[in-house]
Amino acid sequence: MIVNTETIDEFLARRSADVEDAVRTAAETEILPRFRHLAQHEVDQKTGPHDLVTDADRNAELYLTGVLGALLPGSIVVGEEAVHADPAVYAAIQGDAPVWIVDPVDGTRQFVHGDDGFCTLVALARHGELLASWTYAPARAQLATAVRGAGAFLNGERLHADPPAAGRDLEVATSHPDFTTQEQKRALLGLRTDGVAPRPCGSAGLEYLAVARGLLDATVFSWEAAWDHAAGLLLVEEAGGAHLTLTGEPFRITGGNALPFTTARDEATARRIRGLLTTS
Repeated sequence: MIVNTETIDEFLARRSADVEDAVRTAAETEILPRFRHLAQHEVDQKTGPHDLVTDADRNAELYLTGVLGALLPGSIVVGEEAVHADPAVYAAIQGDAPVWIVDPVDGTRQFVHGDDGFCTLVALARHGELLASWTYAPARAQLATAVRGAGAFLNGERLHADPPAAGRDLEVATSHPDFTTQEQKRALLGLRTDGVAPRPCGSAGLEYLAVARGLLDATVFSWEAAWDHAAGLLLVEEAGGAHLTLTGEPFRITGGNALPFTTARDEATARRIRGLLTTS
């Protein structure tokens, strides 16, 4: 079993390409063949009509669980579908072992409706610290990667979020109202102000990628599920961005965050958005 961060760094230096290959293979064998070809029996609801799961989600996660666990002996895979089947699996994020955090199809609703705005998300963490991430949008031929302290990249090109240009409205992707509490709805009302242009979010992973690319100014999300956030948070951090909860602390993948929280292209924008959320 990997026992310290230094040896995980060595693992990433040796095997990051293998992780990338696993992510690509999962998409090419289990996801893309079903894109715009899903049969009715391959789509199910989990908690309701806005929370869908497909055979692509299930099979891609099973593939990644097997390959990632074998690549890093002693590691644990926490996948969205595994946690849905057994919520106790989620506790591994707080344990001592290295953890792979997997969302096999982020943006399942878009995937089901034939929209190319979906991606596969994989992150590696230990003791709550994000170490590496992979964001793959196969229908758009985009692979974004990040390693802590080594930068963020999209298709091999380094990403720089950079501060927003002065004098224009901040574009902010926010949680859909169906997934917010009444208190969170009140907080989100703070974004309805001059200088801010909020809109509903799509795939969380692709919204984070847009922030890292400097194409979106910020996100505001109201839920904690690590598979939606882990890969993107590291991507944005390594591109120069920042994230803050309502208490002014960075978001923790181990949970217990004051929600909603924001992720932005730079620290100043994150603080501005947080201020709007707390003064509504």
